[in-house]
Amino acid sequence: MWWWCSSAKGRSNLERFLLGVTPKPPSFSIPLQHGKEMEYFRLGDLWNCYDELSAYGFESHVDLNNGEAVMQYYVPYLSAIQIHTTKPAMMLSRNQNWVVEYESSECWSDTESEKLLSRSLSNDSSKTWDVVSDDSSFDQDGTPLLRERLGYLEFKYIERDPPYKRVPLSDKMNELAEKYPGLMTLRSVDISPASWMAVAWYPICHIPSCKNEKDLTTCFLTYHTLSSSFQDNVVVGDQEETEYCEESVMSKRIPLPPFGLATYKMQGDLWGKTGFDQERLDYLQSAADSWLKQLNADHHDYNFFMNSSC
Repeated sequence: MWWWCSSAKGRSNLERFLLGVTPKPPSFSIPLQHGKEMEYFRLGDLWNCYDELSAYGFESHVDLNNGEAVMQYYVPYLSAIQIHTTKPAMMLSRNQNWVVEYESSECWSDTESEKLLSRSLSNDSSKTWDVVSDDSSFDQDGTPLLRERLGYLEFKYIERDPPYKRVPLSDKMNELAEKYPGLMTLRSVDISPASWMAVAWYPICHIPSCKNEKDLTTCFLTYHTLSSSFQDNVVVGDQEETEYCEESVMSKRIPLPPFGLATYKMQGDLWGKTGFDQERLDYLQSAADSWLKQLNADHHDYNFFMNSSC
């Protein structure tokens, strides 16, 4: 991702936020032909990256327009996740129900945000990708079956509860993994490029207190890929030691920076002070919208963020 080139000195509020919400799970390697290796991470290690953030909140330095600065705290919540695997039946559900579609029951958005967006990978088909008939070998536009392009749908969770009823991301993943252990054991190399997750970041407080800065109430949705296909073997050094016995690149981690972003209650220029930051916001929002449209995915939080008037 292109913001990783920014130097530590002079980073903007948006850059610091994006870097701070980028999980970096430990890197492992698989030997390939000709002496090459492929780096991967385990989903269980990815969720561990959110343990401390879920308990204490993510701390982000924010420079205010009046020249002062505050430390803004956010709590991460699982907003949505879809896992497609390269082979069928890899989630190892305790009840052997391989294809899981889990949505929380209560709706918290207004009427406008409840309108379902009509999305399709072709102009003629109204089917969603997870219910395409196995009897057909081609889509109506002549392209191969969605399964061949996306892999096997193994798990789907869309959060619909109001924020005050949600539990932090780490707790939610532990809860879901009780029924679907694959959420802890799957590797990024087992997952198809269509797999993704969205994390909702809700502000909880800022220190010192600043009552007049409306943009400190801004909420964020960050989108992250779960597949090794998009990582390009990019790993970063880390001095932390690990306790893994398998073939691990002990001092390296794989960064998963957001490829998409959506915001709610962004009323000023605190997060887009420079033209470059505004371009980034526009680019990431467009990328999130394009991703959801290509997968024909109806994401409740995204709909609410984009359809809300404030």
